[in-house]
Amino acid sequence: MPDSHCWPSRLSVAPFQTILVGDSGVGKTSLLVQFDQGKFIPGSFSATVGIGFTVMLLGDSGVGKTCFLIQFKDGAFLSGTFIATVGIDFRNKVVTVDGARVKLQIWDTAGQERFRSVTHAYYRDAQALLLLYDITNKSSFDNIRAWLTEIHEYAQRDVVIMLLGNKEYGVPFMETSAKTGMNVELAFLAIAKELKHRAGQQADEPSFQIRDYVEAQKKRPSCCSFL
Repeated sequence: MPDSHCWPSRLSVAPFQTILVGDSGVGKTSLLVQFDQGKFIPGSFSATVGIGFTVMLLGDSGVGKTCFLIQFKDGAFLSGTFIATVGIDFRNKVVTVDGARVKLQIWDTAGQERFRSVTHAYYRDAQALLLLYDITNKSSFDNIRAWLTEIHEYAQRDVVIMLLGNKEYGVPFMETSAKTGMNVELAFLAIAKELKHRAGQQADEPSFQIRDYVEAQKKRPSCCSFL
């Protein structure tokens, strides 16, 4: 769905990265939470999740990337006047996959042409790409091939790709709605499951078939809590 009716909660004017370093338990995560959310979480604090992956949202400006991310992270759809994402924004969420906690760092990218050189620099650091288009905007669908060309040029060769809303181009697909939450969580869980399987796969172990998993989950009445 288009994201022309939501406010992104944070705008990145320039693509700078800051890394917190230090021994375990010194308060790096609490410091980040205080800065990001303005609050301190008291009580015992578990160590940072050991397995984590970077997921990148791609697609034309206005296709709904920011609303899609907010729906997954906060379970909410934000309506109102839209301001396009500038550069790169990101959010973190921990999901449970096969009993293990998996941290996803999700990058929301600007879809405008003038920011493409910025997003290109991030492609190779992403383990998975979610490519979105607006089902009410034909031009965003027509541009899918151009986005895939960029992916093949700049991303890792074995990057996981999921196209949200389309049945072509040889990648797993599903239709989603940032407004109702339809299939939003399923998309991220499928990506997390694929990445976790790759990270721990043995040589003689059969590969995880993300297409089969998505199709099986969509056939289950309770596959997504948002439906």
